[in-house]
Amino acid sequence: MAERLHKRRIAARWVPHDLSEEQKCRHLEIAQQLLHRFREEGNEFLQKVVAIDETWIRDFEPELKSPSREWRGKGSPRPKKFKRAQSNVKQMMIFTYDCKGVIMTDRVPSGTTVTAAYYCQFLQKLRRKMHANRPDLLENSVLILHDDARLHLGKDVREFLDGYCWEVLPHPPYSPDMSPPDFDLFPKLKINMRGVCFSTLEDLSASVTRRIRQLNCSRDLTGIMDLPKRWYAVIRQKGDYIEGL
Repeated sequence: MAERLHKRRIAARWVPHDLSEEQKCRHLEIAQQLLHRFREEGNEFLQKVVAIDETWIRDFEPELKSPSREWRGKGSPRPKKFKRAQSNVKQMMIFTYDCKGVIMTDRVPSGTTVTAAYYCQFLQKLRRKMHANRPDLLENSVLILHDDARLHLGKDVREFLDGYCWEVLPHPPYSPDMSPPDFDLFPKLKINMRGVCFSTLEDLSASVTRRIRQLNCSRDLTGIMDLPKRWYAVIRQKGDYIEGL
């Protein structure tokens, strides 16, 4: 059939959002803009980027399908994985990192909503942390890369960033493929936690802290420096999602 009709069976790919043509155009426009700036300024541009994003850290992250494969004899039944209900042991955390690694994390207190006021306090803590650990960043114009959430666009946040001359890089909506925390930091952070059950928030937080130390020491976080090839791939895809990088 495949040879006669010159066709092949391919599986569908999962995408975060069904992008409209307008959103694809915005995706493409921003990728072109940032890639052009990189070509003008070189690696110095990337070295000033500070990416910020938040994620839920849960007591149990299920294993991905491929790592859970097992060697079995011929004719053996396939192993089963049972779905586990999510418990209330979870922690919302905000992560900040640059080309050298994670700069700071923030554990959002249980029951607290991340508002513009909370985010401004977080940014103030971040500035103090950079003053201690990344003074070279503060000597130049910091380039903040965060998503377009409403609180990030609020007046208080904009005034805070403007007050320290921190520039916000454009970031299109629904674009985790252009967000270093989403395609680099979070997968690498959680991979060693998959299949492990944590009974308390303290155990969960300790595991996150250990993993961040490992990532910082190994210099495995390459998402910031990988951005140019991501922008190029988005341009090649004409604004659609990219995969396989």
